[in-house]
Amino acid sequence: MTARIIDGKAISQELRAAWKVRVNEIKARGVTPGLAVIIVGEDPASRVYVGNKVKACAEAGIYSEHIALPADTPESVLLARIADLNANPAIHGVLVQLPLPRHIDSNQVLEAIRPDKDVDGFHPMNVGALVTGNTAFPPCTPSGTMKLLEKMGIEIEGRHAVVVGRSNIVGKPMALMLLHKNATVTICTSRTVNLAKYTRDADILVVATGKPGMITGDMIKPGATVIDIGINRMPDGKLTGDVEFESVKEVAGYITPVPGGVGPMTITMLIENTIQAAERAIIRN
Repeated sequence: MTARIIDGKAISQELRAAWKVRVNEIKARGVTPGLAVIIVGEDPASRVYVGNKVKACAEAGIYSEHIALPADTPESVLLARIADLNANPAIHGVLVQLPLPRHIDSNQVLEAIRPDKDVDGFHPMNVGALVTGNTAFPPCTPSGTMKLLEKMGIEIEGRHAVVVGRSNIVGKPMALMLLHKNATVTICTSRTVNLAKYTRDADILVVATGKPGMITGDMIKPGATVIDIGINRMPDGKLTGDVEFESVKEVAGYITPVPGGVGPMTITMLIENTIQAAERAIIRN
């Protein structure tokens, strides 16, 4: 058996084309969806990611502001910029790129973003709404993963889904979204004793630990769907996931590559959340 490759790039292009139609409908009502992205510091990976977000917005017809602040920016200055964007009617979504420098409290920053402009889905109010299954802005990477499963026609209800990783950004919301679709969900971490015991029982395995190649072919249930959310840059400059692709693809039924799997979907779902924020703003006004 050789796994079917889940082409996140192709699926994201299909979705972006559909959502561009929504953008045009919003513009016809005199509103252009607007997204502001703030980056603090010089992290190379973050800068590339932010650049991709800005490019994707331009292609979708969304207005975007890219605000780059030096690494030594005081927290008070960052909070003031967020307050300005909260009050700006031309901006419907506000995103602060993580990670932030150590002297800045990430929780305080995320809580400062207005919930109705929190297109990353990290504000406590939106996290709480996610728990109840009623959030307007689901976190982009888990949401993109769910969209991949939907587009590939992969059954979730009644299946055993194992999520390896417990971060607030990916692991925890991923588990909740799968649970809302009636999966039986197990959450593991990189420190789970006898991890393979759990991964071998997974019909759907989602891995997001930041540990390259930690999941190997002998840890997979034959025919399982394997979603690799990890993105790791190796010493030779190549990108690799948390899953050992070559061995796992010979056992799994479906697998996402790195790059080209979940990555493109993250930005795609950010675009949808921004469109959703603009549509909700029109209704409020």
